[in-house]
Amino acid sequence: MSTSRNGDRDRDQEGRARNARPRDGLGRPLPYGTPGVERQPEGVVRTAAQSVAEAQALLDAGRPFHAHEVFEDAWKSGPESESGLWRALAQTAVGLTHAARGNATGGARLLRRGAEGIAAWQGVAPAGVDTAALVDWARVLADEVERTTEPVDAAAAAPRLT
Repeated sequence: MSTSRNGDRDRDQEGRARNARPRDGLGRPLPYGTPGVERQPEGVVRTAAQSVAEAQALLDAGRPFHAHEVFEDAWKSGPESESGLWRALAQTAVGLTHAARGNATGGARLLRRGAEGIAAWQGVAPAGVDTAALVDWARVLADEVERTTEPVDAAAAAPRLT
């Protein structure tokens, strides 16, 4: 994505607003000129197995914000029948992001919302996603986040997707 500064908003080549500021490993904007972590490309079409593998690697590296972007791509480009599961997985990744940033309220809320979406999903999970274990993980972490209100270590708290 190529961006330029037009006024006080970054825009891509089509004129859509895009924040080109560098970001840290949890997706927080950094000042212009500060080195950040490489962003996940948007709109990538992957197989379910590729999505799970890429998201797991990002979660293991303590980058749940970036994993959420992979899940979001799967949600938007995958089969309609799986969109609810991918959306719920994206919500849990954002919940972990907020918990790692120290936002206990938002983290717990999104972890629970994601757990509800995963629990409600019916069918054989794509790419061997272990829905029961993920529901348990998200609920337990939400309780822990609310109890401690301290930021969690995103890599240490990351789930196993399969």
